[in-house]
Amino acid sequence: MDRFSKERDEMVSRQLEGRGLQDQRVLAAMRTVPRHLFVSKKLANHAYRDMPLTIGHYQSISQPYMVALMCELLDLSATDTVLEVGTGSGYAAAVLSELCGHVVTVERIPELAKNARVVLGTLGCDSIEVHCVDGTVGFPGRSPYDAILVSAGAPAVPEGLKQQLKSGGRLVIPVGNSKMTQDLLRIRRHSKDKFETENHGGVAFVPLVGKEGWSM
Repeated sequence: MDRFSKERDEMVSRQLEGRGLQDQRVLAAMRTVPRHLFVSKKLANHAYRDMPLTIGHYQSISQPYMVALMCELLDLSATDTVLEVGTGSGYAAAVLSELCGHVVTVERIPELAKNARVVLGTLGCDSIEVHCVDGTVGFPGRSPYDAILVSAGAPAVPEGLKQQLKSGGRLVIPVGNSKMTQDLLRIRRHSKDKFETENHGGVAFVPLVGKEGWSM
């Protein structure tokens, strides 16, 4: 328990359950992970508001509702291995680690990757490995994955990420023709060459930068 535990409970009740999210494992994970530790001390009192917050380097920590929604769409089991593209603060990786067996998270900005390792290590998140690489090409060395979460907006779905899914795997990614607005897609791999795509509405993420994303 910490001084923010009541705020986390209210966040889950009002922002998540109040907006229709029902996956009890996801809700429990959101109640557990201390979001205030993933932002600067001056922003800690805003950590449980339903809004993104800056983490420097023109990046942000996603609003709690969006993290929970994307995790719910991944439909995770306790034994799954998950790739997260766009570590950022490390918050979503921490939530994912409450829902699956192992998380591989990749971040292109060295300072953010370093900071995330420190916070995740402090919290004892031993099932998470952080790598500083171009996440648009995934992390083939640990593939195939049961699920992939992309925490930045892509101009198109990177083919490399699709090919790193297991059969039956799920990819959740914001995709759009603008760096500022996207559609939230869930892509299921049914076989080697068969994928099913669902659109879960408009979102706004920072751009996914890299070889299979936006240029700088």
